[in-house]
Amino acid sequence: MAVEDKHISYRIYLVAFCLFLMALAITFKLTKIQWVEGDHYRKLAKERTVKNFVIPANKGNIYSADGSLLATSIPNYNIRFDAVAPKSEDFETNVKPLADSLSVLLGKSSGFYLNQLKSARANKNRYLLIAKKLSYTQYVKIKSFPLFNLGANKGGMITEQKTVREHPIGKIAERTIGYEREDENGKLVGKGIEWSFRKYLNGKDGKVLKQKIAKGQWKPIRDVNEVDPQDGYDVISTIDVYIQDIAHHALLKQLQEYKADHGCVVVMETKTGKIRAISNLGKLKESDSTYFETTNYAVAESHEPGSTFKLVDMIALLDDQKVDTSKVYNTFGGVIDYRGKKVRDSHEGGYGSISLGRGFEVSSNTVLVQAVYENYKNNPKEFVDRIDRMGLNKPLGLPFQGEGKPYIPQPGDKHWSAISLPWMAFGYGVSVTPLQTLTLYNAVANNGEMVKPQFVSEIKEWNRTIKKYNKEVINPRICAPETIKKLKAVLTNVVKRGTGSKLYSKDFSMAGKTGTAQANYGKNGGSEKHYISSFVGFFPAENPKYSCIVVVHKPNTFGNNYYGADVAGPVFKRVAQKIFTDAPSTNEIKNLNKKIGKQEKAYAEFEAKANSESKVVPNVKGMSGMDAVALLENMKMKVKVIGFGKVKRQSIQPGSALTKNQIIILELS
Repeated sequence: MAVEDKHISYRIYLVAFCLFLMALAITFKLTKIQWVEGDHYRKLAKERTVKNFVIPANKGNIYSADGSLLATSIPNYNIRFDAVAPKSEDFETNVKPLADSLSVLLGKSSGFYLNQLKSARANKNRYLLIAKKLSYTQYVKIKSFPLFNLGANKGGMITEQKTVREHPIGKIAERTIGYEREDENGKLVGKGIEWSFRKYLNGKDGKVLKQKIAKGQWKPIRDVNEVDPQDGYDVISTIDVYIQDIAHHALLKQLQEYKADHGCVVVMETKTGKIRAISNLGKLKESDSTYFETTNYAVAESHEPGSTFKLVDMIALLDDQKVDTSKVYNTFGGVIDYRGKKVRDSHEGGYGSISLGRGFEVSSNTVLVQAVYENYKNNPKEFVDRIDRMGLNKPLGLPFQGEGKPYIPQPGDKHWSAISLPWMAFGYGVSVTPLQTLTLYNAVANNGEMVKPQFVSEIKEWNRTIKKYNKEVINPRICAPETIKKLKAVLTNVVKRGTGSKLYSKDFSMAGKTGTAQANYGKNGGSEKHYISSFVGFFPAENPKYSCIVVVHKPNTFGNNYYGADVAGPVFKRVAQKIFTDAPSTNEIKNLNKKIGKQEKAYAEFEAKANSESKVVPNVKGMSGMDAVALLENMKMKVKVIGFGKVKRQSIQPGSALTKNQIIILELS
């Protein structure tokens, strides 16, 4: 018995000792948590109950030169339903009227929505998707529907808001307006004005400290570190919506007619370099018949220009006083041989003996090659240096990513050969972008002053200018005034009696140069050869206001109508014609007795009526979004546009009193 008691005592002591050790460990741990790790755990607790939330800044808008919206941020709403939240009485009373209302707004049958809502209630679904990507107007309506009008807690309506970027004028100039978005790796990427001017457009996000008060609910608390968001500035582009629309549709029509792969058109204001229109259209697949703005060809695509490069020959020859336009050359039946390589004229049999000026007008390769080779063969560097001084050997330094790199071979480098000089004379063996070519021709139109293409005129915060972009001169004088006069004369004659004679019109004058270049002529034995058709020039010829370039790649060669005058020239003419004969409130309309189209006439009449009744909001339903925006903004209203196409709804009813700076939301079909 004593032995047994002794064993029990040992066990008690052992248990007591273990408890003592545990007490020591707990005391040690508590002490460590309190004094050693206390700051860490207090910080962790605070982070889980109090944290900073980002207050996103409102992104600035992009406007055209005439005040039309090119890009704006609008709210986009997803509506979900917490089927458990409403009381049984409220649900049963309102579920059928709610289904009826949803049917009217969203288009599906009332029975469809009724079944969805009741199934969600039975299955205790707290996150049923009702509708996606609703406009603000639709969101306001759905909030007023039966059951939903009881609020989030009693009615179960869950609203998810997201800001999306919209282009009110649709796909026109989409690639130049650009974008900013996350790629598949979460990295921000972008193109065009949106990306290049993001530091102005995006503003600065704010932050606010919030405390957790319930599951998923946070309450703002006052904090000295709270930062208000700084909204982004607006960017005013140089694009003119009217000219842009003309250029876009003229190019699209020609691409479709010739089943071309892609093309571009750019319209530049002569004296300032402001880009008034730029359209880049291409197929996603060769078999497609639909064209999209996917690549900024005018900026990014550097290629052999062909005969439009012959202007460089004329500038060098005339300004270096090597020859005059009256110098006569034999075209040798339209074929000349240089080191076993033949230079041919497009006109079979050549042109006989003609002057240099006439050779340029008819785009004779044999004449221009002879003139350049004879005068620069002993010192080709003199010719190449002239090209370099004109800035054609380096990019323009545009604000966009991916500007194409020009290539001008230099005497002495590994690519220079005996045929480099004669081949350069008719636009082969060199590479430039369409915008570089346009910039050169614009310099001739601008009496020798070469200006940099400009896409943005200023950065604004409401009515306050933050930054202004003025004209930037690349070269104050590319050649002598006497040379400019001769160049303008021969460029005008190209349209009057040369390769561009099909474009001639007695109603308005144009000057320019055709170009038809072969591309990929050396690949796979020439099986991949295709043509690049172009036309570049300015108008009016006597006092140029605009310069323009059109480039079309891979036109259909059926019927041999792949030449620059046939493919690209009509786009140029259409742009010039529409600008000077369709533009409202210009003298040219009266002088030319221009016949106004039905749509333009209707818009003009409607605009006149609206302006005469400018104290009330006009009815713009049925109008194109672009016209409606222009009209309302001219009446000093602030317009937000949702969707594309024609106006189907307007947030302010026609006939309502007009207030300056009033916001109106247009829904387009």
